[in-house]
Amino acid sequence: MTKWDKSKLPSRHTTMGPERAPHRSYYYAMGLTQEEILQPLVGVASCWNEAAPCNIALSRQAQAAKIGVKEAGATPREFTTITVTDGIAMGHQSMKSSLASRDTIADSIELTMRGHCYDALVGIAGCDKSLPGVMMSMIRLNVPSVFMYGGSIMPGKHHGRNVTVLDVFEAVGKHAAGGMSDEELDELERHACPGAGACGGQFTANTMACVSEMIGLALPFSAGAPAPDEDRDRWAVESGRAVVELIRRNIRPRDIVTLDSLHNAAAIVGATGGSTNAALHLPAMAHEASIRFTLQDVAEIMRKTPHIADLKPGGRYVAADVHRIGGVPIIIKALIDGGYVKGNCMTVTGKTIAENHREVIVPKDQDVVRPCSDPISPIGGVVSLHGNLAPEGAIVKIAGMEKLRFEGAALCFDCEEDAFKAVEMRAYKPGDIIIVRYEGPKGGPGMREMLSTTSAIYGQGMGDKVALITDGRFSGATRGFCIGHVGPEAAVGGPIALLRDGDKIIIDADKGTIDVALSDQELAKRRAEWKPRRTDYNSGVLWKYAQLVGPAYLGAVTHPGGGAETHCYAEQ
Repeated sequence: MTKWDKSKLPSRHTTMGPERAPHRSYYYAMGLTQEEILQPLVGVASCWNEAAPCNIALSRQAQAAKIGVKEAGATPREFTTITVTDGIAMGHQSMKSSLASRDTIADSIELTMRGHCYDALVGIAGCDKSLPGVMMSMIRLNVPSVFMYGGSIMPGKHHGRNVTVLDVFEAVGKHAAGGMSDEELDELERHACPGAGACGGQFTANTMACVSEMIGLALPFSAGAPAPDEDRDRWAVESGRAVVELIRRNIRPRDIVTLDSLHNAAAIVGATGGSTNAALHLPAMAHEASIRFTLQDVAEIMRKTPHIADLKPGGRYVAADVHRIGGVPIIIKALIDGGYVKGNCMTVTGKTIAENHREVIVPKDQDVVRPCSDPISPIGGVVSLHGNLAPEGAIVKIAGMEKLRFEGAALCFDCEEDAFKAVEMRAYKPGDIIIVRYEGPKGGPGMREMLSTTSAIYGQGMGDKVALITDGRFSGATRGFCIGHVGPEAAVGGPIALLRDGDKIIIDADKGTIDVALSDQELAKRRAEWKPRRTDYNSGVLWKYAQLVGPAYLGAVTHPGGGAETHCYAEQ
């Protein structure tokens, strides 16, 4: 067993010397031995709760991670943090809490780690915002850290076909249009989600799970097994062991999260047709390491990366199918073979991303992941847009789309509820471009996702006949001509706030443009007439979030980031 020198570890402040006798008495009260107190203290943080299936299996995995920490000669200290689960929050006011929860997760882990002087971190997350939130805290604290995804849900079965929660959201629109009975909707909702795990398609959770392996914060192969699979426990044990080795070797998250590894992370999002939310989360993670990596940077890399994984919502397969053929390393290896990965990036194994995947072989007897030489599309599944309607940029997911240009008339709504009601009543027509504004980071506040509205449009069979533009966000499950993250947002007087019904808008995802057919003079005139709007959130956490949050193209972050540090927690 290692005899640890704790003279440079944060836990020396709570465990070493006669003056820390009162502190040590608390550890004895919890049953620790002297040997355990003198070992490094490893925080094992999970987002376990009973809010949704995404998180319900995480406590089990945390117990397994603790075993790995102990076996490797350190002392685990378990704690939990919050989540807001989008599938439950979607389509009503609760969705304003979703993006804000990402920063609260990072903040709460930081406070727990700082408050108890833990030396390292194993973080286990299962739902959309919790994955980047946990990884942001790791980069911010810069103590040796290993991330682990809690695993995806198995696909549901309905009338002999695989289904996900997206099918249920779209069924709501179909039901409203008279195309589905009450009984069939009831049957679908009972069978779409068969157990524990995050949404099965390449929505935000599985997108960020792929990122966790590609960026190097998670062990290779650890993201793949579905949540109910006992293999998840094995990977949790291995993650616990790995973090102790990182303490020994003093390898930290900012050695791993670099501009090159962020490039790799954006590439896997493009290759898998992943969630547009990655264009928020990767800049936010970079911000913690004092790296400027914007929405435009993410989108440019994604556009240059071939789309090779045939995953829902634009494709045919789900995360369990990726696991069946060998897991996320199959996608990474295909990108390495194609020359789209910067292979010299350090990972939590202590080896580079290229070294980790040297022996991986992309199987030929499958069509879930294709080689880069024979892609689904030569460009990635997500692209950015710029123009006089979005000077700070916007983003659209094109995976599965055939038509990349749309021209139509604006139909403006100042909140999602009004837009959803209009869709439900079919108060729109083919060729309309539905504008949902004042839903940005500040204006929402909270930058809601629009899955209920977009799914209702698809359920009505109108997915290819209208477009939707918002300064809010879209779920990773969204499909169709849906443009999000429009900046500047309406709340600060961005051009989206100046639109009126009937204004002609031209979107060209092939050229990367989004424009309204108005002169600079007309836009200036309307801006002079524009007045800011107040929200109903004038106290509490959402008020606080609105005061702090920055623009979407920089990640909607709420603090100055690593660049403003005068000291780092890991070195205190």
